[in-house]
Amino acid sequence: MGGRARHMPSRATGSTVPRRQLGRLLREYREGAGITMLDAYTYLDWSYQRLWRIETGTPGVTIRPVEIEALARFYDVPPDEAEVLRNLASAAKAEGWWQSYSGTILKWSELFFSMEAGASRLRQFESMIVPGLLQAPAYMEAVVRADRPKVSTEKMEARIKVKHERQRILSRSFPAPPEYESIVSEAMLLGELDIPGAMQQQLWHLLKANELAHVAVRVLPLSVGVHPGSTAGSFTILEFPPLAGGKQGEPSTVYSENLTGAIYLDKTDELQVYEDAWSALAELALSKEDSTKMITTLLQSLGEQRS
Repeated sequence: MGGRARHMPSRATGSTVPRRQLGRLLREYREGAGITMLDAYTYLDWSYQRLWRIETGTPGVTIRPVEIEALARFYDVPPDEAEVLRNLASAAKAEGWWQSYSGTILKWSELFFSMEAGASRLRQFESMIVPGLLQAPAYMEAVVRADRPKVSTEKMEARIKVKHERQRILSRSFPAPPEYESIVSEAMLLGELDIPGAMQQQLWHLLKANELAHVAVRVLPLSVGVHPGSTAGSFTILEFPPLAGGKQGEPSTVYSENLTGAIYLDKTDELQVYEDAWSALAELALSKEDSTKMITTLLQSLGEQRS
C-alpha cells in the first residue's frame, strides 16, 4: 500500500487483509508472467480501473471464482498456488464484525479493525489512555464520555458494544489470537476517573490480561522522563501471518490515529523508524512480571484509600 491511507468509504466490502493479499498476489503473478495490465484487462474484457482496484485491494470491488480461474490460467499459476487465490477470494467476501457497526465506527477505524483482526502480532504504545483492547467496561464508558461529552445513552452503549466486540480477538479460538504486547505509561494508571471504582476495575482488568500467555502489558515508569514515545505519540505495529506455501503475507504496517483521521505506513524506511522507537521503549519499560507487580501495588493502594 505504501504511505498514508485515505479516509475509508462508509462501508467496506469484504475483509481487508485477504482482499489486499489477493490483489498483491495477482499483480505479482501478472508481472512475473510478463503480462501488461492492458493485456490482462483486455483478456477478461474488464476496464483498466477494475483491474487496478482489484490489484490494489480497493474496497467495493469483488472478483468471481470464474475470473480467478481465468486469470490463473492466463498467468500460468501452478495449481496449488491457484488454490491459495481461490481461498483468498472467498475470504475477501466474508464480512467482518465491524461491518455491522458502520453507523457507529469512525470511517478510518473500519480499515484498522479489519487489519487488526487479521494480524498475527500487535505491538502498541499508548501514552494517554489504556488501549482499547485492554479497557474494562467502566473505563470504556469514561473514554466515550470524554470523547463525546454530550453523547446519548443509546450511542454510548453502541460504542461500548463495539469495544467489547473488538476485544474478542484476544480470546478467540480460531484463528489463533494474535500475540499482543502493549506498553502503557504509568501516568495513565495514576489518573482518576469520574466513575467510582472505574480505575480499580481497570487495574484488575490489566492484571487479568497479563495472565494470558499471548498478552504482555508493560508499564513505562514515570521516572523515565522524556523518551522516544514523547515525540512518536501513540502507535500500533501490525504484523501478518505468511500465506499457504510460505508466500509472504501482508507487509507490516504502522497505524497512528488522531482526532480527524489516521495514517497507515508500510514503507521500509517508515517502518524502521517505528521499529527503532519501539525497541527503545521496550528497553525502558518494565518487564511483564515487574509491570504486574507495579499494577498490583497501585490496585492495593486504591483499596487502602477507600477503606
